[in-house]
Amino acid sequence: MNSTTGQWWDEGKFGLFIHWGLYSLLEGEYKGQRTDNIAEWIMHDLDIPVEEYRNLASSFNPTSFDADAIVRLAKQAGMKYVVLTSKHHEGFALYHSKASTYNSFEATPYKRDVVQQFRQACDKHGLALGLYYSQAQDWDDPDACRDGYSEEGRDFSSYLARKCIPQITELLTEYGPIALLWLDTPMYMTFEQAKQLQTVIRGLQPDCLISGRIGHGLGDYMTTGDNFIPSVAYHRPFEVPATINSTWGYNKSDTNWKSTAKILRSLVKVVSRGGNYLLNIGPRGDGSIPKESLTVLKEVGSFMEKNAQSIYGTKALPLYPYDIEWGYFTAKKGKLFIHIFENKEEAYLLNIANKPLRCYRLSDGLPLSLKERTTCEGDSSWLIRLPPREEGEIDQVICVEIEEDDVVFEPITG
Repeated sequence: MNSTTGQWWDEGKFGLFIHWGLYSLLEGEYKGQRTDNIAEWIMHDLDIPVEEYRNLASSFNPTSFDADAIVRLAKQAGMKYVVLTSKHHEGFALYHSKASTYNSFEATPYKRDVVQQFRQACDKHGLALGLYYSQAQDWDDPDACRDGYSEEGRDFSSYLARKCIPQITELLTEYGPIALLWLDTPMYMTFEQAKQLQTVIRGLQPDCLISGRIGHGLGDYMTTGDNFIPSVAYHRPFEVPATINSTWGYNKSDTNWKSTAKILRSLVKVVSRGGNYLLNIGPRGDGSIPKESLTVLKEVGSFMEKNAQSIYGTKALPLYPYDIEWGYFTAKKGKLFIHIFENKEEAYLLNIANKPLRCYRLSDGLPLSLKERTTCEGDSSWLIRLPPREEGEIDQVICVEIEEDDVVFEPITG
């Protein structure tokens, strides 16, 4: 990833993932049988025949869908980019594809191009548009990959030439600049096939980033496992895709909603280790957003409205030698941000070698007392007196301006 192409990525840190498709209509259940896996895999896991599953398209008429409202919500949450599932493993496209009529414009009563609607909304609200595309798995196509099924009897090269490359070409030539292509599950694609795909993308839009799940090390950034956060700083561009509950597509039986506090902790943790956080919502089949997702995004937005400086444009920190349960650090040139998730009267920190110049609460600039000294053991220490928490405050962020450009943590020497 060169510095020019990836600048928006390096600075943005926070994006919205949107998993939406025909699986959203099923809500995790088909003919009285519930899936015990993630909802968007229901066709695969319940082994729904292709023709039966295709019939769902006749019911796809999302009267409550509003791309503009979703992008506006993402912006209010402090997100800088949106990634929409233009085609998931089910094979159904959310745009007017000429390569396959199995799409939201031709095969449904809705007859709309969802990608185009998100293009317009992202342009209006100033967010970067990314598109998810399942390049290898396509359960609707007899020649594409399918998890748990053999390659025998399949002509993957045919699928690649007939559908995958033509559809990716459509997405990169008909919808303006695409910030990134979020490819997924490379399965048994060879290096040569993945390289062919990379060459097509680079030729059509050189500035379009490619997710690590293209496979064979050909992506522009590393994509972690779903909801998996590296334990220490990772000094390459990376992204953590994450859910608000336990699934990506909407599942009416999944009530395992994470709290806003947990989501904020994850955001700060990912950013502190140098990554981006791509947080998912799964609209219902009618296009509406579950209220639990709305609540989280609005509450995260309230935090970002006052504390975004501690997220945007930050970089990976060196490993702090102590495990602090009550908070995390983020940093940028000349500033250390201390994220405090528990109700405390003071923050006592050891082994920070920087010279503090000024200390204040980030949300309102309130000056705070910071005392520095050397402990009896010879370690540097800071003692910061904390103000009372504001009503509803989940993460109180303290900014310490430092004399040096970079944060320096001392090793434990005692």
